[in-house]
Amino acid sequence: MSILNQIKGRLIVSCQALENEPLHGAEIMRKMAKAAKEGGAVAIRANGVNDVIAIKDETQLPVIGLIKRDYPNCDVYITPTIREIDELIHSGCEIIAMDATNRCHPDRVTLKEKVERIHQASRLAMADISTLEEAIQAQSLGFDIVSTTLSGYTPYSPQQEAPDFQLIGECVKNLSIPVIAEGRIFSVEDIKAVKAQKPFAIVVGSAITRPQIITKRFNDAYLE
Repeated sequence: MSILNQIKGRLIVSCQALENEPLHGAEIMRKMAKAAKEGGAVAIRANGVNDVIAIKDETQLPVIGLIKRDYPNCDVYITPTIREIDELIHSGCEIIAMDATNRCHPDRVTLKEKVERIHQASRLAMADISTLEEAIQAQSLGFDIVSTTLSGYTPYSPQQEAPDFQLIGECVKNLSIPVIAEGRIFSVEDIKAVKAQKPFAIVVGSAITRPQIITKRFNDAYLE
């Protein structure tokens, strides 16, 4: 509960860079997280054990940990199996985020069993969802937090450039657990509109920590 109190009504910054991105590496993400903290972020969302450990060491902020890992014939890649959960438990992150969509998962362990494993390790479980149905299901399975991270990343959720304001609002109205707003928040205007839906907290990622995407948006606008 102390972690939830710390992030309530505040900004969380996602500091992630995949292997094919220019800023990939724990030492770079360590500095990115430090900059985010100086800007007012109260928690960091991070991908991979090395990044989690480096960021916690640098910032002493709570970390929402996840591991993006591809498995054959499976679209689910955010903390997809018990293996990733156990790795994150040992990383020391306070919150473990995982895909809680209705898609095929690569192992035969149920979401409920995964949540129980997280709780046994005294961590909070965050459900990354793409629809209200998935959010309600996640709450029923015992997740502590729901995040709208995956709206637009499943074929049955809205494919749009703007944040999914409707999903955020519906989750806030229909759930009793904290709702974290995340996804396609690129401007101050976006964050104000998202805040109007009254989420528990807001995550911003690419608009702050992926300079190649930020540059492309400016360049595309310039060349129009």
